[in-house]
Amino acid sequence: MGKPKVVLGVSGGIAAYKACELLRRLTESGHDVRVVPTAASLNFVGEATWAALSGNPASTQVWETVHEVPHVRIGQSADLVVVAPATADMLAKAAHGLADDLLTNTLLTARCPVVFAPAMHTEMWEHPATQDNVATLRRRGALVIEPAVGRLTGKDTGKGRLPDPEGIFEVCRTVLARGVTEPDLAGRHVVISAGGTREPLDPVRFLGNRSSGKQGYALARTAVARGARVTLIAANTALPDPAGADVVRVGTALQLREAVLEAAADADAVVMAAAVADFRPARYADGKIKKQDGREPEPVALVRNPDVLAEISAERATAGQIVVGFAAETDDVLANGRAKLRRKGCDLLVVNEVGETKTFGSEENEAVILASDGTETPVPHGPKEALAEMIWDQVAPRLAPARAPRPA
Repeated sequence: MGKPKVVLGVSGGIAAYKACELLRRLTESGHDVRVVPTAASLNFVGEATWAALSGNPASTQVWETVHEVPHVRIGQSADLVVVAPATADMLAKAAHGLADDLLTNTLLTARCPVVFAPAMHTEMWEHPATQDNVATLRRRGALVIEPAVGRLTGKDTGKGRLPDPEGIFEVCRTVLARGVTEPDLAGRHVVISAGGTREPLDPVRFLGNRSSGKQGYALARTAVARGARVTLIAANTALPDPAGADVVRVGTALQLREAVLEAAADADAVVMAAAVADFRPARYADGKIKKQDGREPEPVALVRNPDVLAEISAERATAGQIVVGFAAETDDVLANGRAKLRRKGCDLLVVNEVGETKTFGSEENEAVILASDGTETPVPHGPKEALAEMIWDQVAPRLAPARAPRPA
């Protein structure tokens, strides 16, 4: 089996230089990449750069090597087409089926998954015309990644920044691995919590846990690659934002509860992967608690935190909303997991054994997915992305029929 064939389309935005890093990641991971830059993009990055980094000639003109019919053959032979950056102009051309250059011709002939990574100023991204074009492309099965929030050209800041190339690469890798042309979570909004909450004791100390957030972030990345609109509630993580996800940062269990309830108001699925503290200190000391010679410290009184998983399971914000919980257990893993599933009232519960050297901070995981209908799906030891994919495989068929879009 040969290398996967990827077409990297580059349109004419200042973020074109970032596509060089995406190209490097694709080629170094064993993909055969052919770059198709627009004429405008060559003002930012030259043809020679694309050829040198890809090891293939950059294809720029419909009229080059006409006997090979490049405007048809490039798209037909691709396993994936990714356009990064995708400008507002490119999204409009793709949505309306224009074919005035080699890249737009390639998009029309591609029968493989197509990924767009938009980059433009906030006002352009939010314009109704752009939003209509994005909706059209998504309806046709294309994967349009949400742009990131951050510094744009000049002094402007806002939504419209090209996601980090590493994040785009992870999306592309996931899409290729699935081998499915149309994303099965397209049009769905999913909310995912990740990381571990911290409950302040004094200005310098807190009660926390060992959760790194890696499993929740894997769930976010795979959901984006399957077409979902993703809201990631991140508690005290040090991980880069997944490309295409809207990230809401929180610290404590109470802050996480507020953020989850707000985001879940229109969500099709809520996955509670965060390690939420069961207790918090009853009293917060305004100053650092100091040692006193000859005296033992006073005991720390604790109070219970709200049970967010049970709350959202009992009061579904939307009809047919699917709720997934996680159970981190140290002993009697399945027995405790089954009891927790009944107690919490969620649809699925992902049960795994944890400890100092198990799961927390690791790149791998193993679990059993328990369902409220009594089925149990074991997931063998492997990358956390594999468990994430299996969770979405369980969620997708349980989702209620997609709601019709609201009229404009």
